This record gives sequence, structure tokens and C-alpha cells, in this order.
Amino acid sequence: MLSVLSRIIDIAMVALGALVAAAVHDGRWVWLDDMQSMSLAFDCLLVVVFFPALGVYLSWRGKPLVDLLFRVSCGWLVVETTGVLISFSLHRSELLSRLWLGYWALAVIALLMVSKTLVYTILKRLRREGFNHKGVAIVGSAPYGKFLIEQMRSRPEAGFSPLVVYEEDGAADTPRAASEPSDAPAIGGVPVERDFAAMIQLVRQRAIRELWLALPISKEKTIHRFVMELRNDFVNIRFIPDVRSLTLFSQPMVDLLGVPAINLAASPITDLRVLPKRIFDRLFALAALTALAPLLLVIAVLVKLSSPGPVFFRQKRKGIDGNQFEIYKFRSMRVHKEESGKITQATRRDPRITAVGAFLRRTSLDELPQFINVLRGEMSVVGPRPHALEHDDIYKDLVKGYMHRYRIKPGITGWAQINGYRGETDRIEKMMGRVKLDLYYMQNWTFGLDLKIVMLTLWKGFVGSNAY
Repeated sequence: MLSVLSRIIDIAMVALGALVAAAVHDGRWVWLDDMQSMSLAFDCLLVVVFFPALGVYLSWRGKPLVDLLFRVSCGWLVVETTGVLISFSLHRSELLSRLWLGYWALAVIALLMVSKTLVYTILKRLRREGFNHKGVAIVGSAPYGKFLIEQMRSRPEAGFSPLVVYEEDGAADTPRAASEPSDAPAIGGVPVERDFAAMIQLVRQRAIRELWLALPISKEKTIHRFVMELRNDFVNIRFIPDVRSLTLFSQPMVDLLGVPAINLAASPITDLRVLPKRIFDRLFALAALTALAPLLLVIAVLVKLSSPGPVFFRQKRKGIDGNQFEIYKFRSMRVHKEESGKITQATRRDPRITAVGAFLRRTSLDELPQFINVLRGEMSVVGPRPHALEHDDIYKDLVKGYMHRYRIKPGITGWAQINGYRGETDRIEKMMGRVKLDLYYMQNWTFGLDLKIVMLTLWKGFVGSNAY
């Protein structure tokens, strides 16, 4: 019903757009001429053909409005372009005003976006009030079932209501009527069913139209069992794989060569989303190096006078996807020789640290040369701090998710640093805390979060009691 209504509204918007375009073109309200009317009729037919193929009339409950608006706008441009090309092939293009076609394109896009937004908002509010909901039966474990129930209840505008959870573990296949009470506890107030036959009967009796198979990929037999049992029923069966045991994050589905895929171990930040971050990094690094040039020169002189040795300390670190690069810092220690394969972290009152170096480390001024690394594209302004290669070898097997930090560019500052995790990690608990915050940053990254971290670093991040 909604799909039919949507088609009618879209055709009405196309017709209204044609009239608005003619009024703007002629400077007064006029009816369409014969050629414009023919184009309108033909394009309305193309809308009926192209829009369903582009997924405009699929269910958009629980999906972002911006995707719908983008799809319908592109759809209309495809329709009008096709119409113009056909008019060219029929040698009728000279009878159509190009200016009118341009006005028509803009008017229809505006009207379609307004109408779609209005309908989307109305349906969203109705669903918030409890109308137009779809009952959902969940097949899966209690923890994952509870997570999906919480997701549905936190977003009532999506219009899904959990009705029953089928938990296979410990289930008995002995037949039992659906009306008989189950001895299994409820999950989040939703009854739990453990008998397969009773679950199928319940789905049919209550006319449940959504069955979500929230199962591990290894449960192929259970998935096949439900699909075959309900193959003749009009039930939307959706597979929502439970991959928590395989991945550190709850990763979204991605399109890979037109095939749906789940990233079990991959960067959570896509190239397109990270574009503003890359531009900001280069501009910020260039501005910082230019503005701080006098300070950098003074620090370089002080480091050179503090003890014999180079101005810069350079060390191999891992960058994005494990690619090694040479990180730059102002040297804060006297030149010394480490044992092969061993890196000794600086400790409080470390005799190797010079007087100038102590001040630089405490204020993080020794990190400023890393803007060179940012400018070279090896680091980012904000990201997980890179550690010495020897520390990577130690912690990669001790701290869960440690190496996943290198799925994005390391940074000069980060979420962990502004939350107090700076300096020496003398206990594994400190490293676990740092990694936990780094992974949180990766999961919840936005360009706005980067700006927030930069501002907090400027506000409070230069001096820390743990930095020595």
C-alpha cells in the first residue's frame, strides 16, 4: 500500500515540477505545450520503470534518510537524461527548451526531496507512537538477542517490535504446544522459546513477518532448517550473523565487487570518510611547522648544547597497516647504546635524561618534530600513539586488539593521551587501558572527534604527571 502511494506521490511531484518549471521559464503560470506534455508523460513512465530498479520503493524503516534522498535524486537525473536522449534520437530535441529542462530537473529534485522527507518524518513519528510496527522473532543466543532487542527499543522510529526469542542451546525437539508456558526466562521482557515446532507454530499463529537469524556462521544447519520450514510462508527471513567471536568490533556490512562482506579485520575508517582528516593533517602540520619555526630552532640549539649528539632522535615505528617509518623527536637523553632487541623505557629520575630533555618530555615539546612525519603522510595529528617495535613484539600477544591499532595512521596525540595515558607503561594494565581507549577512538571516529581531541590537547594535554 505504501509503495503504491509512494509511486503516486512521485508522479505527482514530477508533474508539479514540470508546471513550476514552465511558470519560471515564462514568468507566469502557463500550461505545458504539446512537446512538454509528451516529455512529462514519457518521463512519468520512466519513473515507474527506473525508480523501483534503483530501490526507491524498498522499505526504508531503520535506514538513513540521506541515502533515500541521494537515490531518488540520482534516479530522477537518470530518468530525465534518458528522456532527453530519446528525444534526440527522434529528432524532437529542438522543440524542447533546454532552460525549461534545467528548471524541471531542479524543481523535481527539490519536490521529491521535500515529499520524501515529509513522508519519512510522518512515518517515523507514527512508529514512535507505536503505529506501523512489524513484529520480529529472533533466533540466536541470549546475549546477542538482548543486544538486538535493545537496538529495536532504542530506535522505535524504525518500527520493529521484538515478540519472541528462539534460543537453540539446550533446546529439546520434543513437540510442545505454543500456548504452553516455557520454563526459560525472558530476555529483556521478551519470552524465550526453545522448542522448534512451537516456535514455527508461534510465527504462523501470530502472523510474524520478520524472522531474524542472529546466529554464528557455523550454525548452517539451523539457518537451513528455518529457511526450509518457512519457505512457503510470507516471512522476511534476514540473516544477521553473530561474528563477535571472530572480530574485535561489530563491523558493518560492506560492498565488495557487488558482494556483501563483513570486515573481520580491516580499517574501520573508509578512504572517503577519512578525506577531511587527510586534508586537515597536511594543512595543520604545515601551519604548525611554520608558526613554531622560531621555537623549534631554539629547542634545537638547547638540545645541541645539553649533551653531545644529534638534535633529533629517530626510531623505527609501525605505521598504517604495519608499514614501518622513522619517527622524529627532539633528543631528550644522552647518547647511549641499548642491547640488541631491547628498548628500556624512560622512568622517573632516569639518569639518561638531560635537564633540557626532562622539560621537553614533561611538556611534550619533544614530540613537535613529528609534524614532519604528518607532512610526509606517515602519521596523523590524531590517532593511536605508535610504540617501539620491540614493545609491539611484547604486547601483541598479551593485549587483545593491540595490533589492530595499526589499521589507521598513528598520531601525535590521541584519545588515550587526553585521558591520562601518557608516558611509561610499566604495567600491562596501563597498556590495556591505553589500547582500550585507542580502539574506542577507532570505533567511534568522526572528524569532529579529531577536532575535539586537538582542542583538549591544546587545553590540557601538553603537561602530564605520567610524562618523564
